[in-house]
Amino acid sequence: MFVRPFRVKSNTAIKGSDRRKLKADISGAFPTLSADELSELVPNKEELNVVKIYVHKGDSVTLYVLHKNPLFFELEKRLYPTVYVLWRYPAILPTFRTWPPVLQKLIGGADLMLPGVVAPSSGLPDVKPGDCCSVTLVNNRAPVAVGTAAVSRDEMHSLGMKGRGVCVLHAYMDNLWAFGDKSGPPTLPDAESEGQGVNGEEYEVDEMEEEVEEEAEKCVEEEQSPSQTVTDQACSGIEELSLAEQEEEKGDKGNEEEEGNQDDQKMPQEIMDALLLQCFLYALKSKVKKTDLPLLTSTFLRNHMFACCPSGKQLDIKKSSYKKLSKFLQAMQKQHNLVRVKELTKGVESIVEVDWKNSELRSFKVPEETDVEATPVQDGREGEPPYHPPEITTLYSVSARLEPLFLDAKKRKGTILQSAEVRHIVTEYVKKNELVDENNKNYVTINPTLCDCLLEKSEYQEVESLKWDDLFSRSLERMQECYQVVFPGQAPVKKKGHIEPIDISVASRGSNKKVTLIKNLEVYGLDPAVVATALQRRVQASSVLQPIPGSKDKVLVQIQGNQIHQVGNLLLDHYQIPRKYIQGLDKAPKGGKKK
Repeated sequence: MFVRPFRVKSNTAIKGSDRRKLKADISGAFPTLSADELSELVPNKEELNVVKIYVHKGDSVTLYVLHKNPLFFELEKRLYPTVYVLWRYPAILPTFRTWPPVLQKLIGGADLMLPGVVAPSSGLPDVKPGDCCSVTLVNNRAPVAVGTAAVSRDEMHSLGMKGRGVCVLHAYMDNLWAFGDKSGPPTLPDAESEGQGVNGEEYEVDEMEEEVEEEAEKCVEEEQSPSQTVTDQACSGIEELSLAEQEEEKGDKGNEEEEGNQDDQKMPQEIMDALLLQCFLYALKSKVKKTDLPLLTSTFLRNHMFACCPSGKQLDIKKSSYKKLSKFLQAMQKQHNLVRVKELTKGVESIVEVDWKNSELRSFKVPEETDVEATPVQDGREGEPPYHPPEITTLYSVSARLEPLFLDAKKRKGTILQSAEVRHIVTEYVKKNELVDENNKNYVTINPTLCDCLLEKSEYQEVESLKWDDLFSRSLERMQECYQVVFPGQAPVKKKGHIEPIDISVASRGSNKKVTLIKNLEVYGLDPAVVATALQRRVQASSVLQPIPGSKDKVLVQIQGNQIHQVGNLLLDHYQIPRKYIQGLDKAPKGGKKK
């Protein structure tokens, strides 16, 4: 399922109620997990993200991600654990063992066939068709694949251990695994092989190696051939897994693993600290000017540091050793002597001074990959063509009442015209019928046709002439308004009525929370998912896409907080949507008066 790259639709922080529901769902699906183990998988206070993706076959899958590692994926309302979870709790699923060379085929998108299953002395696990199960390799209990049983245990025996055994959904080294930290499987000794000596196992593997590799082709059904890179990685992974017992002979390996685990825990914080410093220096060197000071620290982070973050990376202070922006800036002030931060108003800090002569700042070189000026604002997805706003033209349809006025021009009811064409036809009608007032050429004499078409009943006896401007405006008012939308490289689309503006509003959620709602983006050719991602990057707040009741193809974008200013800037400056087609900009929060 995850052999090919997938497309991320949304990435949002989980709500409290959804977190409790997820914990209950995991407990129901995997009852062997204890309460403490559930709390480790779904902690109450740590950030847990819900990532919605589309796989290459078009299926919608929901991922639950903790510390950048996908823990579970939900397909058709059913939860499946990833290898990252199974490496910690390998006993939560029934397991089928196979030979190390088979792993390469599983990574390529193949199912596990029964000839490749190595039956333990205790017999095969008792499974029914569709039961979730895992796949391990001989000599290592760490699962390398997750899937569903194709047939029951009794059927496996009755089929003579031939045919499909496990329909693989996710495997070590696939794109779902690559979405996490890409760590390798741990070495968990196989109880079935513990009684045998290492030399005996080596002899057995060496003796059977050629035979197993030949049978590996028969043990699996290939759906797709893996890329060369994945194949090379898989081969190295197979070597490591198949020689797990030899690695155990190395002295003090337990201590080395503990040290390695400590390093792994430190690494993400160290990486985020380095990224923070890089973005901080880059923002000071290329974004901030002396005239900008004093500068609110929150504005500096949102408008400057986030903009300097390299593509493909996300700045998150909570995942650094500083945890808070104020602590990071204190370190920049006291340890690096780069800036001076002061609380100008109660509770609000600002950068009041920058040491432009600081050697660290002067020696800093802007990395080429983070050159924001070289690449336009990265508000869209990579690989997508740049957005160009549509050309919108107001048109008018000939109504039944005005049809007599347009008969000479052979324009029937329903004919769609531009305003210039309407003016031209009305002008030609007036000249042809010699209705221009002889005494004052600014006026047009009303004849019976104009009277029926343009005047109200109360005006029949009173109005004898109209000014040219009044004549044209009345003609347009009595026609049905339409509009034409032209997207670059596409045929014009004409529709009746007024074009719906992009509607921006603010709603309350709970007692003190506000969210910004945006709809009608599709009318202007904007992908709501792309706009949601762009806003998420700009304001660093979670966003959600929701279907609009009663509308088939329309989606509502919801983002935390009152973000009307940022939404307006994105639509006006980046997407270049004319202001008259945006509704709700007046609801933006107004800045308080300075005392």
